[in-house]
Amino acid sequence: MPEQNTRHYVGLDVGKYKLEYSLDQTHGGQAPYNAAAIAVWIEQLQQLTHPVVVCESTGGYERRVVAALLAAGIEVCLVMPGRVRAFAYAEGLLAKTDPIDADLLRRFGQKMNPRVYSLASAATTELRELLDYRRLVVAQLAELESRKEVAGATLRSLLAEHQATLEQALLKVQTRLEAHLTATPELSQKERRLRQIKGVGPVLAATMLAYVPELGQISDRQLSALLGVAPYAKDSSQSSRPRHVRGGRHIVRRVLYMSAVCAARWNPILKTFYQRLRAAGKPPMVAVVAVMRKLACLMNRLIADPNFLLAA
Repeated sequence: MPEQNTRHYVGLDVGKYKLEYSLDQTHGGQAPYNAAAIAVWIEQLQQLTHPVVVCESTGGYERRVVAALLAAGIEVCLVMPGRVRAFAYAEGLLAKTDPIDADLLRRFGQKMNPRVYSLASAATTELRELLDYRRLVVAQLAELESRKEVAGATLRSLLAEHQATLEQALLKVQTRLEAHLTATPELSQKERRLRQIKGVGPVLAATMLAYVPELGQISDRQLSALLGVAPYAKDSSQSSRPRHVRGGRHIVRRVLYMSAVCAARWNPILKTFYQRLRAAGKPPMVAVVAVMRKLACLMNRLIADPNFLLAA
């Protein structure tokens, strides 16, 4: 990759209706968030020497402009909002407006040199959207179940009809997920590889493939931090406090937790590992998080090394 000092960092604050950008200390502006305005702005960026756009992940609003930038050959750094806000506090910056945020992102890129974002393949993107819809349906079904307990006769009958509709939608999306994995050889091969682990079901395997495209390409420590299962020290002087996990991709972590609970009961090796931690006095949640970490590292090894075999 080119040296950092040859890059021209551009800060981009993405809103629902407009884009606010900062080219340098004195030049910036805004544009409507539509395809025509994005195309004009990209032409402007292409006049710069090696532009690198820095923007925050804002819950999905950034996807369209990020895809357009990558398609035009412009590098993008997609950063966590918390890191940028901490950088602002370190600068002593308390004010927050769209122009201020855009310029803050530009300075963040210059100082921190964040990792360049890689767009997922079309197959992975479709898998992710199917899982997003499945998660939405499952959440609605859980809400209906809780409401039925206190509902009257009329509401209960209406909820039952809605529940039947949601169950059909869940069955349909599950069928589409299976068909999509079968029709994509690369994903299908990796999914079968992950399913070899006792405790890794179809939902966790698909979730790892959709939301962790780095699987098999990074170290175990990096993966643990990425998923939010790495314990961080909080020591000072002679005080040594308990380690805690934090951050990570919460969508993956939730599914990984349920699989770890299952693996701690039914996977012979991880069950022994869990029981050894409990016998050593570790709290149940600490032991489960350790199983989560072991499970993630095992999946990472399976994808990274095609010759790696699980213990019998």
